[in-house]
Amino acid sequence: MADPLFQRIALLGIGLIGSSLAHVIRRENLAGHVAIYTRSAETLAKAEQLGLGDSYHARPADAAADADLVIFCAPLGANASLAEAIGASLKSGACITDVGSCKGSVIRDIGPHLPEGVSLVPAHPVAGTEHSGPESGFAELFDGRWCILTPAPETDEDAVSIVTEFWCRAGSDVEIMDADHHDRVLAITSHLPHLIAYTIVDTASELERDLRKEVVKFSAGGFRDFTRIAASDPTMWRDVFLNNREAVLDILGRFTEDLTALQRAIRRGDGDALHDAFTRTRKIRRGVIDAKQA
Repeated sequence: MADPLFQRIALLGIGLIGSSLAHVIRRENLAGHVAIYTRSAETLAKAEQLGLGDSYHARPADAAADADLVIFCAPLGANASLAEAIGASLKSGACITDVGSCKGSVIRDIGPHLPEGVSLVPAHPVAGTEHSGPESGFAELFDGRWCILTPAPETDEDAVSIVTEFWCRAGSDVEIMDADHHDRVLAITSHLPHLIAYTIVDTASELERDLRKEVVKFSAGGFRDFTRIAASDPTMWRDVFLNNREAVLDILGRFTEDLTALQRAIRRGDGDALHDAFTRTRKIRRGVIDAKQA
């Protein structure tokens, strides 16, 4: 087995992604010591019961002290307060990364609190399930999935290289891109689908009681998939939409125009327009399968 990349890794947050990282760090021998912090005493106790780390901390600064790599795994809205709390305890040469679905806000909220000599390499592992909590993690979550890094141009090259190696050894394929570009791409590939799923399921919840019971009883594949997506962590997704609002609103405006066009085609009985649209989308699905992202 390869030597550890880091002597000490601190995980700030231990939900699905954080606990999956704990598992893969152990599987791949990526660190000599894993320090875990989470805000909830109950969740911290659960993480200890599961044996996810080597030390467990009620204060983020204690987990981050002497860490070579600190990974922010909490919802985006907690980043600024966490960064402020650990800034003074970070050692020179440490790397900071994260797992958030928006990258512009990570740079904005974490960067100003980091001392000189500490490098920020934002990351987004494009992987997940609808489950949450420390018991939901598993080491294979990142296998064959993309992890997008969005370092600023002036970021230390050695820091980018070692964070890249970390995610590669965790099983991911790594891509590097600009943070703003990442946020626009994810607005369409991830954020809008979740918003639609939440809306459809919420619409169903507002139906008359008898109709709502039948919707649940006879859920077909489409509605079943939407309910799976809509079961995702509400705090995490609240923060995603608030922190990527400009890109989401832009894509949502385009989606609304396209939806109106389909609505018009249905009203007018324009089967050709519907068929053309569905043919185009079928090709996209085949592309997703060919890219092994299905």
